[in-house]
Amino acid sequence: MKITVQTVIKGLRYLRHYGFKEFLIRLQEKMEAEQVPYGPWYEKHRAAEAELAAQTKKAGRWKHKPRISIAVPLYCTDERFLREMIASVQAQSYPNWQLCLADGSPGADSTPGADGAAGKSASACDAAAAVERVARQFAAADGRISYVHLAENRGIAGNTNAAIAMADGDWIAFLDHDDLLAPDALYEAVARINSDGPNPDMIYTDEDKVDMEGKTHFDPHFKPDFNLDLLRSNNYITHFLLVKRSLFEKAGEIRAEFEGAQDYDFILRCAECAAAVAHVPRVLYHWRCHRDSTAENPFAKQYAVDAGRRAIAGHLARCGVEGEVSATKDMGFYSVRYPVQGEPLVSVVIPNKDETESLAACIAAIEKSGYRNFEVIVVENNSCAATFDYYRGIAPEEHVTDGVRCMEGTLSGGQRILIAVWQEGFNYSRLNNFGVRFAKGEYLLLMNNDVKMRSESWMAELLGTCQRAEVGVVGTKLYYPDDTVQHAGIVVGIGGNARGIAQNMFIGLPRARSGYLHKASLTMDYSAVTAACMMVKRDVYERAGGFTEELAVAFNDVDFCLKVRGLGYLVVYQPRAWGVHYESKSRGSEDSPEKAARFQREIEYMRNHWMDILKNGDPYYNPNFSTTYPNYSLRDFERSRRR
Repeated sequence: MKITVQTVIKGLRYLRHYGFKEFLIRLQEKMEAEQVPYGPWYEKHRAAEAELAAQTKKAGRWKHKPRISIAVPLYCTDERFLREMIASVQAQSYPNWQLCLADGSPGADSTPGADGAAGKSASACDAAAAVERVARQFAAADGRISYVHLAENRGIAGNTNAAIAMADGDWIAFLDHDDLLAPDALYEAVARINSDGPNPDMIYTDEDKVDMEGKTHFDPHFKPDFNLDLLRSNNYITHFLLVKRSLFEKAGEIRAEFEGAQDYDFILRCAECAAAVAHVPRVLYHWRCHRDSTAENPFAKQYAVDAGRRAIAGHLARCGVEGEVSATKDMGFYSVRYPVQGEPLVSVVIPNKDETESLAACIAAIEKSGYRNFEVIVVENNSCAATFDYYRGIAPEEHVTDGVRCMEGTLSGGQRILIAVWQEGFNYSRLNNFGVRFAKGEYLLLMNNDVKMRSESWMAELLGTCQRAEVGVVGTKLYYPDDTVQHAGIVVGIGGNARGIAQNMFIGLPRARSGYLHKASLTMDYSAVTAACMMVKRDVYERAGGFTEELAVAFNDVDFCLKVRGLGYLVVYQPRAWGVHYESKSRGSEDSPEKAARFQREIEYMRNHWMDILKNGDPYYNPNFSTTYPNYSLRDFERSRRR
């Protein structure tokens, strides 16, 4: 990182905001070398001149060539930035566009106040004059450019709406007045419109930041496909956004009451109405950093934090979802807590073999949960006599139910505990399916005996999230005993030890860190979460057919989550529910020929049943990320066009 006066000022801002300890953590993260440096990677993967020429020819043969109207609100824009922004639009390899410039800069007759406070400064008036002069020059030379000077400054929302009012295209796109489009931005978006996939009415792309000179690219933001819970945590869509005109008419104009987060509010409203949202996984928008930009100084618009919170709250209200929205310590990031509706019974299912100490700690943590209406089903699997002595202490009443030996008792809080004895060999899927037979709850909480949940509200966090109509499964954040991450969601199609089937994300990340764009600490959707601590709706569990019993040890939770997603439900990672995982103490290691053969069979099962996602990539993971390292580092590969 280059040390300049600007970076020092930026550092001081962060120090004031986060405090010394948090500042040092973020500084250390910033100073660490990238596994794959982004600057050279970007130069390698950007579209070359020959490719851009080929794109123009191909676009001419497309059956569908929609007109894209790009709305840009202007206000005292730096002349060089303005020229470069317009030039980046004119350089597009897709030619059917319209650039709509709505200028809210003060007019030529504006004068500064006597004390310099009223009105605009002389320098601002000079900048305004330059904006109008340059914009009119471009509009006169290129019929695709439209310009209007507004009678007054209407703010970002009002000026953007004025630009949209000039648009006559099939789609409306949004561009800030000092930012840049990659030359293939429109081509890639229209290519997606012309593809064989679902017909989108909202499209977004990846982005990065660029310095004042427009040459050095850094801080790339590689995004997942549409992710509802991530969008409720952060406006990850931002740039480059394109919206079909029919969707814009449903969603409505940009709203001034959300100034500072007006784009967030608009994106949420569009997402609510969109039939299909498409993501182009290429860096096609360059967010310019200068001393006054939000990209460079996220603390420049403190009022935007509250506007973002209100935007999410309004979105939840429109969706009929009760939720409590709060801002996190990271600017522009939010937390939504979903309160529990009613008091449904949660059935906690825990397989166990010869681990009385771990099981006792697991149950003790469950009893400390702030949510009280639960029962515990322990699935006993060939333990020694000493373990049964422990069982008799917590479940003294023995009986036979449906031919199964059971032991039953009452926990200190009055909750039921049942020990159901499974007499066959270890098969994690069968053990859970067997245990669920004895559960009475509407919600199932599957847990390993070596997990100790630590946050008091963890069960309520899982339940409140799982009660949402669109959610089928909710997973937790788990740490190793050394305070590094063991699980923060699962991505399908990555991982060396798992032969590229699936892997937990952020393994080994220190607790104090939050990972790439804070994803380890954000509520978001994943393709899968670990069954070491997983809540699922009872009816969803049954509709999915429970756990696949061919998967005795590995990938059964991944397979189950993919089945749930196939039913149309979301799988949500909820980091506010967290605990410690002591990692399969009672199962042993994979060190025998029999276990190796079993593992290979399970790999082949996943390849045979989930080839589509393994081949095309996890929609919640960007294809530009590594398929080896579970930390959102860049993938160093020869560029492929799209998934």
